[in-house]
Amino acid sequence: MTSTHRHESDPDQDTRSTAQFWDDFYAEKDTVWSGKPNALLVRQVADLPPGTVLDLGCGEGGDAIWLAQRGWRVTAVDVSDVALRRGAAHAKDAGVADAIDWQRHDLATSLPEGTFDLVSAQFLHSPVAEEGERETVLRRALSAVAPGGILLIGSHAGWPSWVESPPFDHRFPTVREVVDALELPDGWTVDVAEVVETELPDPEGRPGRRPDSVVRVRRDA
Repeated sequence: MTSTHRHESDPDQDTRSTAQFWDDFYAEKDTVWSGKPNALLVRQVADLPPGTVLDLGCGEGGDAIWLAQRGWRVTAVDVSDVALRRGAAHAKDAGVADAIDWQRHDLATSLPEGTFDLVSAQFLHSPVAEEGERETVLRRALSAVAPGGILLIGSHAGWPSWVESPPFDHRFPTVREVVDALELPDGWTVDVAEVVETELPDPEGRPGRRPDSVVRVRRDA
């Protein structure tokens, strides 16, 4: 669950398993993502002391590797074996293989055991998720946050600036909807809930931007 990418021409999209869809998605190219960490994550985490972190929907490992390079002990989770193998190879090349535990999970059904100082859920948007599945995953992620820890959620809040005619209908969640969907119990504080502009080049490399939302909630110690 890491992309708004959609195969409009693929009639089998709705019949394939989630794992098969994402394995096919990653297998289409040798590299799908830039390898750089998500800008929202960097802004929100750069000043935090390193600890344990759960990276949900880790893809090819850009965030996980960046975190490991800064002293975090990372559990990186994705449904795609292709993505996980690719991420592990990148981590080895970066010299942080020992700091990252790569685990395959379909987030709709399971999470790694234990609790973490930081749980990062960056852009868990999936064209093959059931309605309400993302919100259920994020609520479940609260239980993976250790006392005093943080759940950090990055979401797309709109189409990139160069998209004049959206390729398909999609309703992006508002910041308030993201927060409300968590149904935060007592003992949680909303530290950040805002929309930011992320610099993002268009497919031809020209400057562009995309509206994203960031929600950071903290569990009381």
